[in-house]
Parts: sequence; structure tokens; C-alpha cells
Amino acid sequence: MKCPFCGFEESKVIDSRPTDDGDRIRRRRECIKCQKRFTTYEIIESLPLIVIKKDKSRQAFDRQKLLNGMLRACEKRPVSIEELELAVDSIETSLQNSLEREITSNKIGELTMDKLKDIDEVAYVRFASVYRQFRDINTFMDELTKLLHENNNQTS
Repeated sequence: MKCPFCGFEESKVIDSRPTDDGDRIRRRRECIKCQKRFTTYEIIESLPLIVIKKDKSRQAFDRQKLLNGMLRACEKRPVSIEELELAVDSIETSLQNSLEREITSNKIGELTMDKLKDIDEVAYVRFASVYRQFRDINTFMDELTKLLHENNNQTS
């Protein structure tokens, strides 16, 4: 950290504590060269995730919107809110860890379906039917057949 008084590039931390709001760390430093003290603040850099929708419009990622969609798919199913929140956390972490700042809604939908498939197959099919916009009973049956085939392969 560069000293604001003499410009020397080394200092030592004298005191470190969170700010009142808890969003930053306040550090008291002392310049090794001139011994003058100064304060720095450290914050977590968070870059917003932007979702590119099917119509090419863009909006900020909203975890609550994702959770609401999963809740609708799991309505009247034996799935706890905690399970869904963990799934949303996992999806959001996966998106944040990718180095992309703009993510397509398709990618989010696929990640969501993968999580729902593990949580509850009925919820998965419900979500898939809306997400993939099944046009008729044949496309719906194709998805069910694919799911049954995957289950048969896992038990064999």
C-alpha cells in the first residue's frame, strides 16, 4: 500500500476491524519509511451478473426470481425451501465462478433443470415444460422418455 505522505510502497497494518455496516474492513497503517499513519478501507469487489434473455434484452441476475421459479415447479411436492435455497446458492456460485459477466437465460435454465432433476423429478418435468415451452404432448413425452431412460441406466 503506497503511503499518501511520502509515496513509499511499504506499510504495516497497526489495526484492522470491520466497519459499522460490516461491508468493509478498516485498516490503520503505518508507513515503514516516514512512520506516518493512515487509514485504508478494503471492500469485496462484486461484479454484477447480467442475464441475456431470449429476446436479447439484458437484466441483472436476480436470485429471488430463480428461487420463485423453482418454488413454482416444486409446489405441493415434498421439497424443503432449504433444499431449493442450497440449489440456488450452488447455481449462483457456479455463475459467479465462471469468468463470464453476461450469461444467457438458457445457461441458467439448464443449470436449474440439472439441480431440479436431482431434487425432485416431478418438479424437474414441470420446470422443463415451461422452460422448454413444450408445444404438444409428443415433446412432453420425449422428455419423460429421456428421463426414464436415464433412470434405467442409473439403476442398471
